[in-house]
Amino acid sequence: MKTHFQGQGESCTATQYVSDDERYMKLALEEAVHAASLGEVPIGAVVVNSDGVVASAHNRREIDKDPSAHAEFTALCLAAQNLDRWRLSDCTVYVSLEPCPMCAGLMQQARIKRCVFAAADPKSGALGTLYRLHDDDRLNHSFQVSSGVLEDESRQLLQKFFADLRKKRP
Repeated sequence: MKTHFQGQGESCTATQYVSDDERYMKLALEEAVHAASLGEVPIGAVVVNSDGVVASAHNRREIDKDPSAHAEFTALCLAAQNLDRWRLSDCTVYVSLEPCPMCAGLMQQARIKRCVFAAADPKSGALGTLYRLHDDDRLNHSFQVSSGVLEDESRQLLQKFFADLRKKRP
C-alpha cells in the first residue's frame, strides 16, 4: 500500500491511520460493489467521525437521473443530516475513487478534516491528480488527504465494470 499524506495542518504517520483506513475503505468498496450490482459506476463512500460510521453511499447517477448523485456527495449530505449540522470538521471521508471537483468542493465547504481515497482519477481527480482543492491557499479551508488505500482492489473493480460494460455494447 502506498499511503501518503498531503495538506496543511498536523503531520501524521502512516501507522496512525493504516488499520482504520483499510477497515473503512473496505466499507466504501462494499458500497462500490453494490453500485456495480445496480449498473452504476462502482464508487462508494463512507463518512466517519470518532463515534464510527456516520453515513455511507454509492453512486446513484443513473438510477436517480441526478448528476450530483456521486457516492461522496450523497454520503456527505446524509452525514450532515444525521449529525444535524453542515459543518463536518470532525469527519473523515473514505471514497474508492479520487473525488471530482464538485465533490472535493463540497468537502471543502463542509469543512471536513480528512479525505482518504483508494485510486487516483486521471480524468477528474481534484485532490492531487488534476487539481489540489484540499490545500489551495485561496480557499478558506484545507484538509488532509491520504491516497492509495486498497488502490488495487478499487482499480480492479472499476476495470472489471468497464470491461463488462464494453462487452454488452453491440
